Amino acid sequence: MAFSYVIEHMEEDEDSQKSIPRWVELEYMHMRTLAGPGATVHFTHLSPASCSTLSTLFAQNGDSSTVLFEEDKNLPRTQACAHTKSVTQLMEEKGVPIERVCLLDPKAEKELSPEDGDGRFEWFLFGGILGDDPPRDRTGELRELGFPGRRLGPVQMTTDTALGVTKLVAQDQKPLEKIPYIDFPTIVFNPKESVEMPFRYISDGKGPILPPGMREHLREDLNQSFVF
Repeated sequence: MAFSYVIEHMEEDEDSQKSIPRWVELEYMHMRTLAGPGATVHFTHLSPASCSTLSTLFAQNGDSSTVLFEEDKNLPRTQACAHTKSVTQLMEEKGVPIERVCLLDPKAEKELSPEDGDGRFEWFLFGGILGDDPPRDRTGELRELGFPGRRLGPVQMTTDTALGVTKLVAQDQKPLEKIPYIDFPTIVFNPKESVEMPFRYISDGKGPILPPGMREHLREDLNQSFVF
């Protein structure tokens, strides 16, 4: 059973002419791959500028003749939709009751388990961006609305990692403790340049699974920090 994943965008980008930062674009694009075939990913509560940017990126990346990154070429991508409306407005539009929406909440009493993929939930909701360091309780705004909640463990994840973990547990029926993780990995560019990532990632056995293009973005960002 494929699910819908909803990311309630909680970054303050309303006044930004650039809309969303590049690293956010990369994580959001990565979710289309991590969600798996047959799933749908909704991005809600976007500013008009962010909604336009993401819609354009989704359209480009949905065209097999237009590939943004070489490593993306053979990866299946699920349907993705960008909305200015909030998740509650989208729920009303789609006729989805609150008890069928699971909020991934680091303060929830229960951990996500394979049983949560038995059909009791239709949607899995994330309060993006989850990847704050130190963590901020942005999910609290959604918690107050009364969604049933589940947590993904004690270590902070990026938003795309959280979605990927949720898919592995709910759809692929893999317990949280059986998923291979790597915590706080150091991304090495050369003997003199590296950056430590303060989050938990899914491991592919060689290192963290990062969004296509993220490694290049991190190095560019690192190099810019030394420009005076």
